[in-house]
Amino acid sequence: MVKIIVVDDHRLFRIGLKAAFSASHPEIVIVGEADCGDALFRLPVLPTADIVLLDINLPDINGAAIARRLRQEYPALKILAVSAENTAETVQTMLETGIDGFISKQRGDTDELAEAIHAIMDGLEYFGRDISSIIYGVYVAKKKSTTVTQEFTEREKEVIIACRDGLLCKEIAVRLGISVRTVNTHKEKIFQKLGINNTMEMVQYALKHGVIRIE
Repeated sequence: MVKIIVVDDHRLFRIGLKAAFSASHPEIVIVGEADCGDALFRLPVLPTADIVLLDINLPDINGAAIARRLRQEYPALKILAVSAENTAETVQTMLETGIDGFISKQRGDTDELAEAIHAIMDGLEYFGRDISSIIYGVYVAKKKSTTVTQEFTEREKEVIIACRDGLLCKEIAVRLGISVRTVNTHKEKIFQKLGINNTMEMVQYALKHGVIRIE
């Protein structure tokens, strides 16, 4: 069972989502609902939830501020942004908070939402197709205005390849015979070199510039 909290100020959306999950994805259980940020942080089930489905435009606190607070107070909690607000600026702002995924209400459906939830629970990041296109556009714009160090050590390349293969940090550690802490250190160094802060951008960069190949 995956325990989720839905944060959205549209009651009909919350009702519809609960009905859809109950009918076609019973393993996903909505254990809490909130129509604003203040209500979210007052929910007694918040510390025990697995994922927060977070709308960005809320009456009191914007989604980015909520995501930052959740990262500070509940670092193990997964965050999936689900919003109709998907401009490049909004997507970039949300990425900087360290969210685990982003799906557009305009393009996504319940099945994709369930797919995203399961992927995130497996330790992956999940972005809808249109969001991925926006992320790539942000990435290209960022690279035009900054100088990027493109040299990687062999170990860093091995880490990037493992991320391309969808491995989690623990699995990468086993594959390479190193500790999880060392894996995270390598990823942090790569992120610093590229001026990015998530795995998807890292893999996209490596593929685009021939650091690794699709196999």
